Amino acid sequence: MSHYQTITVENHEGITTLTINRLEDANAMNLQFSKDFLHAAIQCSADTDLRAVIITGSGDKMFSAGGDVKSFAKKGAQLTPELKELTVYLHAAIAHFARLNAPVIMSVNGTAAGAGFSLAMAGDLVIAAESAKFTMAYTAIGLCPDGAASFYLPRIIGLRKTQELLLTNRVLSAQEALEWGLINRVVAKDDLTNETWQLAQQIAQGPTQAFGEIKRLLRNSYHNSLDTQMEEESQGIVAMGNTPDGQHGIKAFAEKTKPSFTGKA
Repeated sequence: MSHYQTITVENHEGITTLTINRLEDANAMNLQFSKDFLHAAIQCSADTDLRAVIITGSGDKMFSAGGDVKSFAKKGAQLTPELKELTVYLHAAIAHFARLNAPVIMSVNGTAAGAGFSLAMAGDLVIAAESAKFTMAYTAIGLCPDGAASFYLPRIIGLRKTQELLLTNRVLSAQEALEWGLINRVVAKDDLTNETWQLAQQIAQGPTQAFGEIKRLLRNSYHNSLDTQMEEESQGIVAMGNTPDGQHGIKAFAEKTKPSFTGKA
């Protein structure tokens, strides 16, 4: 187990769980959190045994309230450099998680507001407690989104629904978020930890290198031409065919046996 001031990091069976640990402050994001989050992301990037990541919040009411507005209010004229530094670290962390081969599972244990909502959308898979709520909330305090919300949301749900969320601060229930296509699964609050762990274990048994290639292909598909995307697919499947998991998976299929992937390159 690794400890930071605002995050708890636990490693078990190739699965790293990051828990936002600012319960008394609604798991809100301050400058220290963004630094801790980036360092935790770097730690994950350096872990050659990593097969899956879980990101969640402490307690059962808040995934994250987003930016720590109370601390922002105390900064006065110093808020501008504070926000700049905070977003530099936060965005670098999100970019690190996006580039991981290991899929990132967001386990939304409660309300995800502002940057908390943004962070949840940066996951590869999102599972939420039925009590969770989602709201952008930025314009309620005169701000605009960060945390890659303006990148992920239009790609996940389209422009019109994104505009509604950002301009009206509509609050979505977990079930509505599922119906909108924002998340993958809704479970009972008491089942969230177990359901998330079972999903992470399933992912951790998969071909991690292939997962990373899938993440890269999907990320690039929004700006590539058809021919470029197909060429990247060609290069990707050739590369995966040369990995131990690719060769083992093909052999196991031909022999009608269950593959046992190592996740190694």
